Amino acid sequence: MLLSMFSRALGLALGPVLLGANQALAATGAAKPWQTEFQTPATPVMENIVGFNDMLFAIIATIFFVVLALLLYTLWRFNAKRNPRPSKTTHNTLLEVIWTAVPIMILVVIAIPSFKLLYYMDRVEDADLTIKAIGHQWYWSYEYPDNGNFTFDALIVPDDEIADGQLRLLTTDNAVVLPVNTTIRLQTTADDVIHSWAMPSFGIKLDAVPGRLNETWMRIEREGTYYGQCSELCGVNHGFMPIMVKAVSKEAFAAWVEKAKQEFARVDAPATTNVARAEPETQR
Repeated sequence: MLLSMFSRALGLALGPVLLGANQALAATGAAKPWQTEFQTPATPVMENIVGFNDMLFAIIATIFFVVLALLLYTLWRFNAKRNPRPSKTTHNTLLEVIWTAVPIMILVVIAIPSFKLLYYMDRVEDADLTIKAIGHQWYWSYEYPDNGNFTFDALIVPDDEIADGQLRLLTTDNAVVLPVNTTIRLQTTADDVIHSWAMPSFGIKLDAVPGRLNETWMRIEREGTYYGQCSELCGVNHGFMPIMVKAVSKEAFAAWVEKAKQEFARVDAPATTNVARAEPETQR
């Protein structure tokens, strides 16, 4: 707990100092050097997660200082100098009720918003768009069933092909393009082992299990490029299957879809092909 509080304080102290040096990364959904806090939320789910975390931190800090105060008081009030004849009291009914009831009340205070958040982030009934992410060893493929049912693979860009402005180990040859201010249903599965589609800025970490279809949702509130990675140990190249999402306007997304239908058109369903990257005109 002390380490957590120190890390939080360090992040708040260093944040203004590092802000100017990290403006390029700040404009993206990626971690910044020395960052100790969550990435900037880009969805309502992540905003709620950050709010819940702040509530937990306040509770933890309060408990820490209350317990510290009790310990200091005990050391002062009941030391050998002040109590040459120590008390032989072994039970105090009121005190035992308090130290049993108070933790229960704290857990209830934590549980109620926790369950509300879990149900809120679980799934959405009326989605405007559905995409499907399929985990492979070791890359992701994506399907857009609501937009012509095209599909494409997204592989990591090797170190020797990284261009200026691209992030090592996080950039893919094909980005997942999604519209902002749109309720999106995300489905995940896998064709070999268990993977996990994780996007910190969206508050999403959803397992992709062979033979099973998992589901969650997101609504991206601002345009930009967001990065994530597979977060389930899935083999020797587990650390080399990143996720890159480009959030664009609805108009740019519609234009990208028309282009993607041709470039990523299925030939022999459900096989996928990894062809030249199709990007919205505004992102070139």
